[in-house]
Amino acid sequence: MSVDESAPLTAMDGIRNAYYETDATKSKAFHDAREKSASEDGHQSSGGQLKPIIFGGLDGILTSFAIVAGAAGGRLSPQIVLILGVSNIFADALSMGVGEFLSSKAENEWILSERSREEWELENYPQGEIQEMIDIYESKGVSKRDAELVINTLSKYKSFFVDLMMQQELELQVPDKDHVKESMREGVVMFCSFAFFGSLPLLGYVIIPAKFPHLSEDALFRCACIVTGCVLFLLGAVKSFFSSLKWYRAGMETLLLGGCCATVAFTIGQAVHQYLGDDADKLE
Repeated sequence: MSVDESAPLTAMDGIRNAYYETDATKSKAFHDAREKSASEDGHQSSGGQLKPIIFGGLDGILTSFAIVAGAAGGRLSPQIVLILGVSNIFADALSMGVGEFLSSKAENEWILSERSREEWELENYPQGEIQEMIDIYESKGVSKRDAELVINTLSKYKSFFVDLMMQQELELQVPDKDHVKESMREGVVMFCSFAFFGSLPLLGYVIIPAKFPHLSEDALFRCACIVTGCVLFLLGAVKSFFSSLKWYRAGMETLLLGGCCATVAFTIGQAVHQYLGDDADKLE
């Protein structure tokens, strides 16, 4: 991933770029600079909302464009495309937002209940829990002596040790105390992302006819294809900043997968139109 050399880099940006460039010397220099400033943590913090933004955006634009492509294949009028598209997008956006909130909240509550159980087990049978952690460390290649030294030391700090047990035994990340607000935030982000990106393929059916009223339905569909393709590529490129893929590869991957979904929708719409024959013409 290339970066503008003239732009000022934070320590974390430099570390990340050094990884992409496989430059160990540069990585060491930026690590040392970060330790001196002690102003940044070690990993990306903005990735927390990445899932609802990318997932919501992709789901929204693909759902919307599938309706457009299916309607185009079925030879439905632009008015019907707008009615189906707008009503479906905002209903689905609300459903996705509520679903994200409830699922995230339920998962966090379950994790916290598991933490309470682990905490109770540590209080009532500390030797057993400590031995379980020693066994886990040994299975990862740590010698028995070192594992016992580390675990016996860490077990003195009960709250931290319980969180460590959750990570190592159950492979669960303990949520923050304000996890309900975080779940609600994820739901709102999912709703907004779904609604915003989902509306983009439909804008062409509103804006373009106002400027060019004589354009054919096929031309409107081609405009929707171009807009959707650009947005899919953009979403994929943005996703690359939180993965090891190059931005253009991530963009092309998302574009190709989205194109496959649209092709399926168009083909099915075309097939249904041919099957219905004269009855389908009444819908146009």
